Amino acid sequence: MKKLILALALGALVITPAVAQQTIKIANIVELSGPGTTSGTNFKDGVMLAIKEINAAGGILGKQIESTTNDTQSNPGVAKGLTQKAIDQEVFAVFGPVFSGSIMVSMAETRRAEVPNFTGGEAASITQQGNPYVFRTSFTQATAMPKIARYITDQAKVKTLALIYVNNDFGKGGREMLMKALDKSPTKIVADISTDSGQVDFSAAVLKAKQSNADALFVYTNEEESARALRELRKQGWTKPVIGETVLTSQKVIELAGDAANGAVAHVGLTIDAPLPAIRAFRAKFEKEYKYICDHNGLKGYSGVYALKAAIEKVGKLDRKAVAKAMHTLKVKAADQPGILMDVEFDANGDLDRDSFLTEVKNGKQVITATLPPLGKKK
Repeated sequence: MKKLILALALGALVITPAVAQQTIKIANIVELSGPGTTSGTNFKDGVMLAIKEINAAGGILGKQIESTTNDTQSNPGVAKGLTQKAIDQEVFAVFGPVFSGSIMVSMAETRRAEVPNFTGGEAASITQQGNPYVFRTSFTQATAMPKIARYITDQAKVKTLALIYVNNDFGKGGREMLMKALDKSPTKIVADISTDSGQVDFSAAVLKAKQSNADALFVYTNEEESARALRELRKQGWTKPVIGETVLTSQKVIELAGDAANGAVAHVGLTIDAPLPAIRAFRAKFEKEYKYICDHNGLKGYSGVYALKAAIEKVGKLDRKAVAKAMHTLKVKAADQPGILMDVEFDANGDLDRDSFLTEVKNGKQVITATLPPLGKKK
């Protein structure tokens, strides 16, 4: 009997690792309530659409993706706890959180466990920590802000600029990178106006911007706050240029701000309105699946899963450390991996670079006005 029990135990030791590898476990840890609801929901739905497609096509290395989704409530502490729970469940990768403040806290857990972690967060500091397991599915502010700064200085010819930003990791990081990008340029920031996450009343902030007599205003806040700022600008009769980065001309802001969004200009890393076949196909599939028009966060989640797929296939096995290593300097062409949507290259920090777009809201729609090359390339 003892020999039989021993044999069964040894057999279990051999079988268990193989069983654990039958699926690829992914955890969605995103903002489904609180101030980050729009961002987190779009990101999560993009991830889930990619998983559905990949599984239907046979999975990755013949293995199906298994996913779980949990709500961070837009709270960094909750995000950290959920990440630890996902690690205890032996996930292969984590997607989210999207909010920079949350990923800054939770990514310490995925780093400790050596679990690849994909985020849509834009704060430059996320990938400046030397964390080899965090990868961005959006531009870092260190890449995005120089692009919009070029527009402000060279095209819009703005001499004086007022800045309204949200006082969180996302907003403070963007403020710092914008100021750095404009340093020594002809454009000077003459009003530096801080606002709160979830702020409802923007009357005082807009009044300060008006009193600065700046040539233009840069708005860098989250979706709901950006819409409130645009409505207040319209209310107070602001007629000068309103410029931003990604969020300002996003679908949710346009829906919430209505006519007040018209004329807003922004640099956008990813947009559902891009005139590219892969993005048009994605848009049609997303709207059919979820019955709404997604914003840039849906694209970030979707393309992020395909980036993970490309890295796993490059390694040829389910090895988290090897996949994380492969993600650094990974180059993926949309012709080879359509789900990546656009040719992309990841650097040694986990940041990406690719073409991006200049947009303007016209008649309630985001319109592409220019395609901007990767920061390291000339036009």
